Amino acid sequence: MSVSEGARLLRQRLEMGGQELFLEGLSREQALSLAHAARAGAARASEVAGARRAVSTPPATTESTGDDAASTGARADLPVLPDAYDALREVALSCTRCRLSETRTQVVFSDGVVDARLVVVGEAPGANEDATGLPFVGAAGRYLDLLLRSVGLAREESVYICNVIKCRPPGNRNPLPDEIEACAPYLQKQLELIRPEALLAVGSFAAQSLTGREGVALGKLRGEVRAYGGIPLVCTYHPAALLRNPKWTRAFWDDLQLLRNVMDGA
Repeated sequence: MSVSEGARLLRQRLEMGGQELFLEGLSREQALSLAHAARAGAARASEVAGARRAVSTPPATTESTGDDAASTGARADLPVLPDAYDALREVALSCTRCRLSETRTQVVFSDGVVDARLVVVGEAPGANEDATGLPFVGAAGRYLDLLLRSVGLAREESVYICNVIKCRPPGNRNPLPDEIEACAPYLQKQLELIRPEALLAVGSFAAQSLTGREGVALGKLRGEVRAYGGIPLVCTYHPAALLRNPKWTRAFWDDLQLLRNVMDGA
């Protein structure tokens, strides 16, 4: 089965109301193998110096709840970050603003394209990401790629992927408040320069961070359009959670449809 066939099968099953997804006819290993193929052979887009998207600020959506968390974690005493994308990346790669710089292997800044229509935001790098310097490269990342392809989005063409935290917390522990505060300006500047049409926050931590609603269950944050910095925001489950609980994929699919409605101007 080819990647395009796999993405088409995924879409068809979800549109028909399927809950079990690939587990109906494929093993988990086969599903992950197909998801891995979704990235094989696709050239990772280079992050061009100073690249910005020449589009207007995304219009407000009528479905927005109005809880815009643009200033979450901002700190006035931090140095002003550069306005050129490549310069911003260089500053981030050598960042020592918090204790995570002492234990990381490398900074995980981003993957995908800088003229992206969609920015996907996760929590923090894991072991695979810390080793490669790229976000979402493990099984969950490959599954995310396949799910995005099922609605016509791909990280090598129209998606930019990053995390709230750019360095791996030791033992994959939860990021601490001062680490979140120190790292927040990087995400804010990334979004300012990329200016995507929409944001997709995956997982509870990313959803809580971008909505500014710490401690609120993900189930209460997903299912409607919110906003971050004036950009439409949809919150949903982390792809790793879908691998553990495939029945949640239906809710993820519904969130993707909500996201596409925003991006398509519906």
